[in-house]
Amino acid sequence: MNYYIVIPAHNEEKFIGLTLESLVNQTVLPKKAVIVNDNSTDKTAEIVQSYITNHPWISLVEKKSDAIHLPGSKVIQAFQAGLATLDEEYDIMVKGDSDLIFPSNYFETIINHFKSDTKIGMAGGFAYIEKNGEWILENLTDKDHIRGAFKAYRKETFKQIGGLQPAMGWDTVDELLCKFYDWKIVTDESLKVKHLKPTGANYNQASRYKQGEAFYTLGYGFFITAVASLKLAMRKGKPLLFIDYIKGFWKAKAENKTMLVTSEQAKFVKAYRWKKMISKLTKM
Repeated sequence: MNYYIVIPAHNEEKFIGLTLESLVNQTVLPKKAVIVNDNSTDKTAEIVQSYITNHPWISLVEKKSDAIHLPGSKVIQAFQAGLATLDEEYDIMVKGDSDLIFPSNYFETIINHFKSDTKIGMAGGFAYIEKNGEWILENLTDKDHIRGAFKAYRKETFKQIGGLQPAMGWDTVDELLCKFYDWKIVTDESLKVKHLKPTGANYNQASRYKQGEAFYTLGYGFFITAVASLKLAMRKGKPLLFIDYIKGFWKAKAENKTMLVTSEQAKFVKAYRWKKMISKLTKM
Protein backbone atom coordinates (compact mmCIF):
# COMPACT_ATOMS: atom_id res chain seq x y z
CA MET A 1 0.00 0.00 0.00
CA ASN A 2 1.27 3.47 -0.77
CA TYR A 3 0.34 6.79 0.79
CA TYR A 4 0.20 10.43 -0.23
CA ILE A 5 0.50 13.16 2.39
CA VAL A 6 -0.64 16.79 2.07
CA ILE A 7 0.73 19.29 4.60
CA PRO A 8 -0.58 22.88 4.77
CA ALA A 9 2.01 25.34 6.12
CA HIS A 10 1.80 29.01 7.12
CA ASN A 11 4.94 30.70 8.51
CA GLU A 12 6.39 27.43 9.79
CA GLU A 13 10.13 28.08 9.21
CA LYS A 14 10.77 27.07 12.83
CA PHE A 15 9.21 23.60 12.47
CA ILE A 16 8.72 22.55 8.81
CA GLY A 17 12.31 21.28 8.50
CA LEU A 18 11.81 19.00 11.51
CA THR A 19 8.56 17.66 10.04
CA LEU A 20 10.17 16.97 6.65
CA GLU A 21 13.20 15.40 8.33
CA SER A 22 10.88 12.99 10.15
CA LEU A 23 9.19 12.18 6.82
CA VAL A 24 12.41 11.44 4.91
CA ASN A 25 13.45 9.16 7.80
CA GLN A 26 10.30 7.00 7.62
CA THR A 27 10.84 3.25 7.25
CA VAL A 28 8.21 3.46 4.49
CA LEU A 29 8.44 6.70 2.52
CA PRO A 30 5.41 8.54 1.10
CA LYS A 31 4.92 8.04 -2.63
CA LYS A 32 4.16 11.76 -2.77
CA ALA A 33 4.29 14.57 -0.20
CA VAL A 34 2.79 17.96 -1.07
CA ILE A 35 3.58 20.96 1.11
CA VAL A 36 1.12 23.82 0.59
CA ASN A 37 2.78 27.13 1.40
CA ASP A 38 -0.24 29.19 2.44
CA ASN A 39 0.70 32.86 2.25
CA SER A 40 3.88 32.53 4.35
CA THR A 41 6.05 35.61 4.82
CA ASP A 42 9.04 33.72 6.26
CA LYS A 43 11.44 31.08 4.88
CA THR A 44 8.96 28.18 4.83
CA ALA A 45 9.14 27.83 1.00
CA GLU A 46 12.96 27.99 0.95
CA ILE A 47 13.23 25.20 3.52
CA VAL A 48 10.80 23.01 1.56
CA GLN A 49 12.72 23.67 -1.68
CA SER A 50 15.95 22.53 -0.02
CA TYR A 51 14.33 19.12 0.63
CA ILE A 52 12.84 18.80 -2.87
CA THR A 53 16.38 18.81 -4.34
CA ASN A 54 17.23 15.46 -2.74
CA HIS A 55 13.73 14.02 -2.42
CA PRO A 56 11.78 14.37 -5.71
CA TRP A 57 8.64 12.85 -4.14
CA ILE A 58 8.24 16.12 -2.20
CA SER A 59 6.56 19.03 -4.01
CA LEU A 60 5.61 22.59 -3.11
CA VAL A 61 2.34 24.34 -3.91
CA GLU A 62 1.98 28.08 -3.40
CA LYS A 63 -1.38 29.37 -2.16
CA LYS A 64 -2.48 32.91 -1.41
CA SER A 65 -5.15 33.40 1.24
CA ASP A 66 -6.10 35.90 3.94
CA ALA A 67 -3.61 36.23 6.78
CA ILE A 68 -6.34 35.76 9.41
CA HIS A 69 -6.27 32.40 11.20
CA LEU A 70 -9.68 30.74 11.11
CA PRO A 71 -9.69 27.24 12.58
CA GLY A 72 -10.77 24.58 10.12
CA SER A 73 -11.66 26.43 6.94
CA LYS A 74 -8.24 27.92 6.13
CA VAL A 75 -6.24 24.76 6.71
CA ILE A 76 -8.62 22.57 4.69
CA GLN A 77 -8.74 25.04 1.81
CA ALA A 78 -4.94 24.75 1.74
CA PHE A 79 -5.20 20.95 1.96
CA GLN A 80 -7.60 20.95 -1.01
CA ALA A 81 -5.16 23.07 -3.03
CA GLY A 82 -2.52 20.38 -2.48
CA LEU A 83 -4.95 17.54 -3.14
CA ALA A 84 -5.86 19.08 -6.52
CA THR A 85 -2.26 18.53 -7.72
CA LEU A 86 -2.33 14.79 -7.00
CA ASP A 87 -3.41 11.80 -9.09
CA GLU A 88 -5.51 8.83 -7.91
CA GLU A 89 -2.61 6.36 -7.55
CA TYR A 90 -2.74 6.10 -3.76
CA ASP A 91 -4.17 3.66 -1.24
CA ILE A 92 -4.01 5.96 1.79
CA MET A 93 -4.48 9.73 1.94
CA VAL A 94 -2.89 11.61 4.85
CA LYS A 95 -3.56 15.14 6.04
CA GLY A 96 -0.60 16.29 8.12
CA ASP A 97 0.48 19.42 9.98
CA SER A 98 3.75 21.30 9.53
CA ASP A 99 4.75 21.25 13.21
CA LEU A 100 5.08 17.51 13.84
CA ILE A 101 7.84 14.99 14.36
CA PHE A 102 6.66 11.51 13.34
CA PRO A 103 8.40 8.46 14.84
CA SER A 104 10.32 6.67 12.08
CA ASN A 105 7.96 3.66 12.02
CA TYR A 106 4.81 5.79 12.01
CA PHE A 107 3.56 5.19 8.47
CA GLU A 108 4.79 1.59 8.27
CA THR A 109 2.63 0.88 11.33
CA ILE A 110 -0.35 2.79 9.90
CA ILE A 111 -0.10 0.80 6.65
CA ASN A 112 -0.01 -2.46 8.62
CA HIS A 113 -3.23 -1.45 10.41
CA PHE A 114 -4.98 -0.85 7.08
CA LYS A 115 -3.67 -4.17 5.73
CA SER A 116 -4.88 -6.05 8.81
CA ASP A 117 -8.59 -5.31 8.23
CA THR A 118 -10.30 -4.03 5.08
CA LYS A 119 -13.00 -2.38 7.22
CA ILE A 120 -10.51 0.03 8.84
CA GLY A 121 -11.22 3.41 7.26
CA MET A 122 -9.04 5.71 9.38
CA ALA A 123 -5.95 5.25 11.55
CA GLY A 124 -3.64 7.43 13.63
CA GLY A 125 -1.42 7.77 16.67
CA PHE A 126 -1.41 10.29 19.52
CA ALA A 127 -0.09 13.84 19.92
CA TYR A 128 2.50 14.65 22.58
CA ILE A 129 3.57 18.13 23.66
CA GLU A 130 6.66 19.21 25.57
CA LYS A 131 6.09 20.37 29.14
CA ASN A 132 8.91 21.01 31.61
CA GLY A 133 11.35 19.05 29.46
CA GLU A 134 9.05 16.02 29.14
CA TRP A 135 6.83 14.85 26.28
CA ILE A 136 3.32 14.35 27.63
CA LEU A 137 0.03 13.37 25.96
CA GLU A 138 -1.83 16.41 24.57
CA ASN A 139 -5.01 15.28 26.25
CA LEU A 140 -7.71 17.29 24.43
CA THR A 141 -9.79 14.43 23.07
CA ASP A 142 -10.99 10.92 23.82
CA LYS A 143 -8.63 8.04 23.08
CA ASP A 144 -10.79 6.85 20.17
CA HIS A 145 -10.38 10.14 18.25
CA ILE A 146 -7.59 10.82 15.73
CA ARG A 147 -6.20 14.33 15.95
CA GLY A 148 -6.64 16.64 12.98
CA ALA A 149 -2.87 17.09 12.84
CA PHE A 150 -2.32 13.60 11.42
CA LYS A 151 -5.29 11.92 9.77
CA ALA A 152 -4.80 8.84 7.57
CA TYR A 153 -7.73 7.63 5.43
CA ARG A 154 -8.24 4.54 3.30
CA LYS A 155 -8.88 5.82 -0.25
CA GLU A 156 -12.40 4.29 -0.41
CA THR A 157 -13.31 5.88 2.94
CA PHE A 158 -11.88 9.25 1.95
CA LYS A 159 -14.00 9.22 -1.22
CA GLN A 160 -17.17 8.00 0.50
CA ILE A 161 -17.13 10.71 3.21
CA GLY A 162 -16.65 13.35 0.50
CA GLY A 163 -13.08 14.28 1.43
CA LEU A 164 -12.50 16.97 4.06
CA GLN A 165 -14.91 19.83 4.64
CA PRO A 166 -13.47 23.37 4.90
CA ALA A 167 -15.09 24.27 8.22
CA MET A 168 -14.29 23.94 11.89
CA GLY A 169 -15.46 20.50 12.92
CA TRP A 170 -13.97 18.86 9.78
CA ASP A 171 -11.88 16.54 11.96
CA THR A 172 -14.95 15.35 13.88
CA VAL A 173 -17.44 15.08 11.03
CA ASP A 174 -15.00 12.85 9.11
CA GLU A 175 -15.03 10.32 11.96
CA LEU A 176 -18.79 10.55 12.46
CA LEU A 177 -19.31 9.88 8.74
CA CYS A 178 -16.85 7.00 9.00
CA LYS A 179 -19.09 5.48 11.67
CA PHE A 180 -22.21 6.32 9.62
CA TYR A 181 -20.82 4.36 6.65
CA ASP A 182 -19.73 1.52 8.94
CA TRP A 183 -15.95 1.96 8.72
CA LYS A 184 -13.68 1.27 11.72
CA ILE A 185 -11.39 3.89 13.27
CA VAL A 186 -8.12 2.72 14.82
CA THR A 187 -5.91 4.66 17.23
CA ASP A 188 -2.50 3.27 18.16
CA GLU A 189 -1.06 4.37 21.52
CA SER A 190 2.40 3.15 20.55
CA LEU A 191 2.64 5.89 17.90
CA LYS A 192 3.70 9.05 19.73
CA VAL A 193 3.82 12.09 17.44
CA LYS A 194 5.62 15.15 18.80
CA HIS A 195 3.34 18.18 18.35
CA LEU A 196 5.71 21.15 18.44
CA LYS A 197 3.06 23.86 18.67
CA PRO A 198 0.15 23.19 21.08
CA THR A 199 -3.33 23.16 19.55
CA GLY A 200 -5.08 26.52 19.49
CA ALA A 201 -1.88 28.53 19.92
CA ASN A 202 -2.92 30.84 17.07
CA TYR A 203 -6.64 31.09 17.75
CA ASN A 204 -7.83 34.70 17.87
CA GLN A 205 -10.84 36.53 19.27
CA ALA A 206 -12.70 36.29 15.97
CA SER A 207 -12.57 32.51 16.10
CA ARG A 208 -13.62 31.93 19.73
CA TYR A 209 -17.27 31.23 18.86
CA LYS A 210 -16.29 28.81 16.07
CA GLN A 211 -16.25 25.73 18.30
CA GLY A 212 -19.90 26.25 19.29
CA GLU A 213 -20.76 26.83 15.64
CA ALA A 214 -19.03 23.55 14.80
CA PHE A 215 -21.10 21.67 17.38
CA TYR A 216 -24.27 23.13 15.79
CA THR A 217 -23.25 22.22 12.23
CA LEU A 218 -22.38 18.67 13.36
CA GLY A 219 -26.01 18.23 14.34
CA TYR A 220 -25.34 17.84 18.08
CA GLY A 221 -28.37 19.77 19.35
CA PHE A 222 -28.17 21.94 22.47
CA PHE A 223 -27.83 19.38 25.27
CA ILE A 224 -25.00 17.41 23.62
CA THR A 225 -23.33 20.73 22.72
CA ALA A 226 -23.51 21.86 26.37
CA VAL A 227 -21.89 18.62 27.60
CA ALA A 228 -19.21 18.67 24.85
CA SER A 229 -18.51 22.38 25.47
CA LEU A 230 -18.06 21.93 29.21
CA LYS A 231 -15.78 18.93 28.71
CA LEU A 232 -13.59 20.72 26.14
CA ALA A 233 -13.37 23.95 28.16
CA MET A 234 -12.28 21.99 31.26
CA ARG A 235 -9.73 19.96 29.29
CA LYS A 236 -8.23 23.19 27.99
CA GLY A 237 -8.11 24.51 31.57
CA LYS A 238 -10.23 27.55 30.57
CA PRO A 239 -13.75 27.06 32.03
CA LEU A 240 -14.98 30.41 30.65
CA LEU A 241 -14.58 29.08 27.10
CA PHE A 242 -17.81 27.19 27.84
CA ILE A 243 -19.73 30.49 27.56
CA ASP A 244 -18.10 31.30 24.20
CA TYR A 245 -18.93 27.85 22.85
CA ILE A 246 -22.58 28.12 23.92
CA LYS A 247 -22.83 31.63 22.42
CA GLY A 248 -21.34 30.26 19.20
CA PHE A 249 -23.95 27.51 19.10
CA TRP A 250 -26.90 29.92 19.50
CA LYS A 251 -25.35 32.37 17.04
CA ALA A 252 -25.03 29.59 14.41
CA LYS A 253 -28.60 28.46 15.09
CA ALA A 254 -29.95 32.02 14.76
CA GLU A 255 -28.05 32.47 11.48
CA ASN A 256 -29.24 29.05 10.27
CA LYS A 257 -25.67 28.02 9.39
CA THR A 258 -25.21 25.31 6.77
CA MET A 259 -24.99 21.87 8.37
CA LEU A 260 -22.00 19.57 7.78
CA VAL A 261 -24.31 16.56 7.86
CA THR A 262 -27.61 15.57 6.24
CA SER A 263 -30.73 15.18 8.42
CA GLU A 264 -30.29 11.37 8.29
CA GLN A 265 -26.65 11.70 9.35
CA ALA A 266 -27.57 14.22 12.09
CA LYS A 267 -30.01 11.67 13.53
CA PHE A 268 -27.23 9.06 13.53
CA VAL A 269 -24.76 11.53 15.13
CA LYS A 270 -27.16 12.37 17.99
CA ALA A 271 -27.90 8.71 18.67
CA TYR A 272 -24.17 7.88 18.56
CA ARG A 273 -23.28 10.73 20.97
CA TRP A 274 -26.07 9.80 23.39
CA LYS A 275 -24.96 6.18 23.37
CA LYS A 276 -21.36 7.24 24.07
CA MET A 277 -22.41 9.54 26.96
CA ILE A 278 -24.63 6.88 28.55
CA SER A 279 -21.81 4.32 28.21
CA LYS A 280 -19.42 6.67 30.06
CA LEU A 281 -21.97 7.37 32.80
CA THR A 282 -22.59 3.67 33.41
CA LYS A 283 -18.83 3.11 33.82
CA MET A 284 -18.52 5.82 36.51
